[in-house]
Amino acid sequence: MKSFKVLFCLLFLFGVLNLYAAPRQEAPVSAPATRLFTDSAGRTVKLPQNIRRIVPSGALALMFLQAIAPDMICAIPSAFTAEQGEFIPQSLQKLPIVGQFYGAANLNPEEIAAIGPDIIIDVGEPKDTIAQDMDSISASIAIPTVHITATLESTPEAFRMLGVLLDRQAQGNALADFSQRTLDSAQGIMNRVGNNKKAVLYCLGKGGTNVLAAGSFHAEILDWMTNNQAKVDNPASRGSGNETDLEQISLWNPEIILFGADSVYAQAASDPAWKQLRAIKNGAYYEVPQGPYNWMGSPPSINRYLGMLWLGTILYPEYVQYDLYTEAAEYYKLFYGYTLSQERFNRIMVNSIHGK
Repeated sequence: MKSFKVLFCLLFLFGVLNLYAAPRQEAPVSAPATRLFTDSAGRTVKLPQNIRRIVPSGALALMFLQAIAPDMICAIPSAFTAEQGEFIPQSLQKLPIVGQFYGAANLNPEEIAAIGPDIIIDVGEPKDTIAQDMDSISASIAIPTVHITATLESTPEAFRMLGVLLDRQAQGNALADFSQRTLDSAQGIMNRVGNNKKAVLYCLGKGGTNVLAAGSFHAEILDWMTNNQAKVDNPASRGSGNETDLEQISLWNPEIILFGADSVYAQAASDPAWKQLRAIKNGAYYEVPQGPYNWMGSPPSINRYLGMLWLGTILYPEYVQYDLYTEAAEYYKLFYGYTLSQERFNRIMVNSIHGK
């Protein structure tokens, strides 16, 4: 028994000495899981395996991202207006404002770094310097930045690409399918219209004398689905269009006039100059639908798919095979998470369907 106790003590002492003598083996710290992603600019970017927090680079990117992953957005480029607020979740409206890279060019890198997103996402038409632009954002904030190209025709593919990037394939595919169906529908209408496009002018601004000129980026669906009468030497790239005057508008004398929101739609029939135009005389003028964004653009993003559906309805009803309310209600639910009632739709369309 005594020998056993001595042996036990010796073994215990040996264990203690060995514990303190041997260097401790630290448990290896595993690096966060990452993956490689090739964006539309051809850049291969190292990203977190699981993306949870995203910042859009601007207004166009925000519209795409709020459609596919609103819960991931952790900052917005600018405040929503009171009118937009009805259609936008409160959770998004309360997010910090960090500016945008293009346009106003007021992106706040310090604020974004403090928020700590996993990724910054740019969506839209690529600039010639897109690769350098994305690299400069990444370098200034030390946060990976990717670009997803989204033109009118490539929007379905952009949504599928975002679905893979954000692991939201089901929603991305649903958005892509709606966009493709709308494009196909509009193309089918225009195939039947052929060379018989309506002569249309899109007037905007407080006096109604700014126009979206043919060939401008903002007039893309107007040029596709109408004979855009606004032919100018230098089409403006800005959403406010080209400045002109009523004399020139009377020379164009369009068959149909579309007025932007907050323009002169309400006064056109009583204004001595405007009421001389054949579109006004014939009651063939409409106000572009609004809510939460202008359906024809401003900004020129996924809202234009509603614009295509609307233009088909008012310009070529004999070729339309869809119900505008049904399509709009599906769009609002899918893209905004908003239930659009028939009554709310009617209010949006009060000046936009039957002309004056």
